Amino acid sequence: METAWDDQLRTAGLRVTRPRLSVLGVLAEHPHVDADTIATAARAVHPSISPQAVYGVLRALVGAGMARRIEPAGGPALYELRVGDNHHHLVCRGCGVVADVDCVVGEAPCLAPSDAAGFAVDEAEVVFWGVCADCQGSRAPSTQQVRQRSEREWAHDRRRIAGPRSQ
Repeated sequence: METAWDDQLRTAGLRVTRPRLSVLGVLAEHPHVDADTIATAARAVHPSISPQAVYGVLRALVGAGMARRIEPAGGPALYELRVGDNHHHLVCRGCGVVADVDCVVGEAPCLAPSDAAGFAVDEAEVVFWGVCADCQGSRAPSTQQVRQRSEREWAHDRRRIAGPRSQ
């Protein structure tokens, strides 16, 4: 049975495999998630998928330009399918939610260093930090609380996205 991803995988030079289709399905539903969350959610449709297989699929998708890996400070690497458009990210210091934001310049690089040190700069990765509307409405977090999300919060997000485990 053909899926919407089959042609894209083949065009990118990748074989169509069940693990790749499972990971792409999770990323389509849940952008900006870490590999452990992806593995947990992918098991809902592919129960035997291993964490190692998920990492391999993510590496292949990023390498082929089908997915993007972002690394906000203080948290695990996150993955998304929005690629090739020079967009940036907003990260909430309170809850860690990540939102896409279009680049106002449009073309990469949208920033230039004061001294390129001989580099031919072709990209600038911009991450904006702040407090999301939901966190602004709740009590203000302390400075220590907003500096870094705890591993417990990331684990909670993984469980929330994956939903109840099928038996």
